[in-house]
Amino acid sequence: MKCVLKMVPVAGLGLGLALGLAGLGSAFGAVPAAAQQAAAPKASPAAMAAAKEILTMKNANALYANAVPGMVEKVKGALIGQNLNYQKDLNELAPVVAQQLAGREKEIGEGMAQAYAAQFTEQELKDLVAFYKSPLGQKLINAEPRAIEQGMAFTNSWAQSFSEIVAAAFRAEMKKRGKDM
Repeated sequence: MKCVLKMVPVAGLGLGLALGLAGLGSAFGAVPAAAQQAAAPKASPAAMAAAKEILTMKNANALYANAVPGMVEKVKGALIGQNLNYQKDLNELAPVVAQQLAGREKEIGEGMAQAYAAQFTEQELKDLVAFYKSPLGQKLINAEPRAIEQGMAFTNSWAQSFSEIVAAAFRAEMKKRGKDM
């Protein structure tokens, strides 16, 4: 247990926690996303259309394309953990539940578009659409995933190295107290 962060990449931990907590919360009775969105002011149809166009250009649907089957598997695993004797039934039912709920991932796209529309004016969204259609905007769309991937790889590497420095600092301070770790 010399370096805890070597076991869990920082990016995966953050994304996993965000998706896991949000998903399990709604799966087990937390406030539904639709109720949370009701409090936000509705965007104009033109603003929503521009926001959706931006998300389409950025291929955002790839982020949540497998949200339904992924959530079905996550909840199935949690239910199996609580009901081991129903494992066979839950495994058989998982594809049925996934089929029943297929298409619900589109709600994520709607929520993302609403989030964009809440942060930008209609004109700003239209300007962003124009930008993303420009040569520089196209380059950004194509290069940004690689830049983010490289940035996350650096962050994970830094976290691994830095965790060793932090652990060494703890050991040194404990040694000052006469306790070897």
